[in-house]
Amino acid sequence: MKKLISVQMVDYLERRGVEYIFGLCGHTVIGFLDALSKSEKLQYISFRNEQLAAMAADGYARIKKKAGVVMCHLGPGLTNVITGVANASFDSIPMVVIAGDVPRYYYGKHPHQEVNMHADGSQYEMLRPIVKRAWRVDDAEAMPEILDKAFRLAESGRPGPVLISVPMDVFSVEIEEDLFARTYRDSHETIKPALAPSAAKSIARKLIEAKNPVIHAGGGVLLADASQELAELVEFLDIPVSRTLMGQGCLSDKHPLMLGQTGFWGLEFTHQFTANADVLLGLGTRFAEADSSSWYPGVTFDMNKTEFLQIDIDPAEIGRNYPVSIGAVADLKEALAQILDEAKKLKPEGISKPELRQMIKEKRESFKQDNVAISEDNRFPMTPQRILKDVKESIPEDSLIFTDVGWNKNGVAQQFDITLAGSIHHSSGLATMGFGASALIGGKLAAPEKAVITLVGDGGFGINPSTLATAVEQNIPVIWIVMNNAAFGTIAGLEYANYKTKFGTVFTTPDGEPYSPNWAAVAKAYGVEALKIESAEEFKPALEQALSSNKPFLLDVPMENIPVPTPGCWNINDIYTPKQNISNGKVVKNEQGEYVVPSHSTSHK
Repeated sequence: MKKLISVQMVDYLERRGVEYIFGLCGHTVIGFLDALSKSEKLQYISFRNEQLAAMAADGYARIKKKAGVVMCHLGPGLTNVITGVANASFDSIPMVVIAGDVPRYYYGKHPHQEVNMHADGSQYEMLRPIVKRAWRVDDAEAMPEILDKAFRLAESGRPGPVLISVPMDVFSVEIEEDLFARTYRDSHETIKPALAPSAAKSIARKLIEAKNPVIHAGGGVLLADASQELAELVEFLDIPVSRTLMGQGCLSDKHPLMLGQTGFWGLEFTHQFTANADVLLGLGTRFAEADSSSWYPGVTFDMNKTEFLQIDIDPAEIGRNYPVSIGAVADLKEALAQILDEAKKLKPEGISKPELRQMIKEKRESFKQDNVAISEDNRFPMTPQRILKDVKESIPEDSLIFTDVGWNKNGVAQQFDITLAGSIHHSSGLATMGFGASALIGGKLAAPEKAVITLVGDGGFGINPSTLATAVEQNIPVIWIVMNNAAFGTIAGLEYANYKTKFGTVFTTPDGEPYSPNWAAVAKAYGVEALKIESAEEFKPALEQALSSNKPFLLDVPMENIPVPTPGCWNINDIYTPKQNISNGKVVKNEQGEYVVPSHSTSHK
């Protein structure tokens, strides 16, 4: 029996367990929308911009650990969706994008909204650099096979987005139901590789024999759902753990072996361990610039002192930025359990380092104590530290937090303790403004029983506040906390530090007065309950009100623009304001506490 492709696609998505499709309409996808309208299992979540739809699908996928599904139109639909898809790609988030296209028989004839500057029928290739694979469905009968391939590829290996470009006439083609028969037999899970037994044994031996081992954990630990396995291994061998931004929550920030974050916005105490480790095992991390202090030797890591071991699901990441003595491709959940088994054979009694745990405890308490005064300060606009303290004291421990860009991400990762794996989500690879304000919509749909908030700057929220409309239309009770410093605060601080100006980074009226939209009033205009905070004492009760409302709620919180402490190195500072004797050579600290290199090294000119 023949049925429309659009109808059979909806049937496939239902059987695949897809719950939501995030998107924005256009004339090329109305056939698909018609089929969706008749589904009793699939819910369509409409946005006012495709970027927001992609970021919401991203947020959903981070919680559900399966592909979020995005639907978009051609032309401006594709150009708008690019940033959201790229954000998911860089953070290894699975996603399937279904994009409408021009009819097959009109390729290259300038049909409405077609982009064909370099080749006919090629506009879907705009997404090729940022997806794992892009298909254009020229043969309607190939759709069943492409759908299976798309979901499997998105969710296997290093997860990421894929694109299916569907010419609008294909949605309206009828094909035999039997062509979808293979999709009833295909499994929906790809088993990931474990470590070779010899590699597991070698890694365990190196960790046991090392004098100063460190495990450096990235977001791959969370993607693999391997937090419990990580905890069991480090507790058996008493190995301290550092983490990346994306790795926050892989081990509780209060765990006695957690050193904290590395890199630009890491902790000096953490760097004392990571830069002096004799053996360092990297787990699910790319050793990217922000986490590695621009790769300056001796700041965060030092290949001259440290033997690097690395496990990742993506072979392209092994040894990319640091040479490895053992590099292995494996699923971290399987790999960590294997290493622990080998460690128990080699060292049945385990390793105990009470003095190490005590040192970590004291250093962490000292760092917390240094921030008490500013965290309890009543001045207004509020300090970011005070905002974070009040949030921590108000929200349930298992709340889902989506950050954005600036203090609300960098400061949170540095100073806000996360104790449950998977409860905080950052945009790391692309560091996209506007991520948190949309991703929380998908997060709430994935976990309706949890409180879901975003910590977002006014610059990031202002990128596209129309996500408010979606929350009202669908009655999605999420909370936006707009940390409002009337600026692109991080860049303002960076520019001022190097050039003593904040040109182009702060929001002002023509006469130079600070300016910020009244985001609470904007939210109310959308139909969202909202409050503009007028004093530091008002914020915590307002947040408690928002949590108990069970409605979409926005808090506009005026905030002082205080730079996030930056213990690590960032090469851009040396580019913009070259210091004498600064180079890519060995870096040490001078008497002023600045990172410099010995005077015999080549200086920048």
